[in-house]
Amino acid sequence: MTKRNSYLGIFYTAFLCIFVLLPLLVVAYYALTDETGAFTGDNFIGFFTNSRTLGTFVYSIVIAFFTTAVSLLIAYPTAYILARSSIKKSAVIVTLLVMPMWINFTLRITAMKEILSALEGNIAYYPFFNTILCQVYDFLPFMIMPLYTCISGVDWSYVEAARDLGAKKRWAFLKVVLPLTMPGIASGITMVFLPAMTNYVVLDMIYNSTYIMGSLIGSYFAAFDWHRGSMISIILLLFILAGTFISPGEND
Repeated sequence: MTKRNSYLGIFYTAFLCIFVLLPLLVVAYYALTDETGAFTGDNFIGFFTNSRTLGTFVYSIVIAFFTTAVSLLIAYPTAYILARSSIKKSAVIVTLLVMPMWINFTLRITAMKEILSALEGNIAYYPFFNTILCQVYDFLPFMIMPLYTCISGVDWSYVEAARDLGAKKRWAFLKVVLPLTMPGIASGITMVFLPAMTNYVVLDMIYNSTYIMGSLIGSYFAAFDWHRGSMISIILLLFILAGTFISPGEND
């Protein structure tokens, strides 16, 4: 390691300690203490014994699951067609799909809310469907990009070899293409599922609801209950870490 790189390493380490490690330690402290500052496990036990928090957690998982599933069903064929098409400017088309992310999130959800109101009259009639629709609209580019990148890097000679050995198109896709694109699928699922669990802005803007974990955390902090709010944050962090370790990597 050169002297210049060692200086950069020191700067990076200091950045991580100040902006990542220190805030996590503060959150962990509040999660493991009570109002008197004494260490306790009541906050953790309370999360799994409180019907409100458990219900919110389960509902958040359901919302995230359907958001991820619909996003994957739309993004995979889209990315596959773009990656395999003869269009010379397919990368430009992908950029156009990502461009809505450059617009402020609040403006995009407000626009979608107005469209749904115009189509349905009262958007409260279909809360679950509208929530999934808005979540997919928000996170779809995060699913398309890793899939497009992964599919573009597939060595299609494997598919040709499978076809030469008598495999039909469907089996060549299921046995060759799909396994080779699993890292892209795993990356897309991670980028969509975990944020969708805590993205309470959609529900707050459309229904003023607190059914998503992020909104529940916000309600605790708004009520100055930093201890239970921090504990929920730690539990979600552990959930995210578990999902990251379970998802297959590039070398699996």
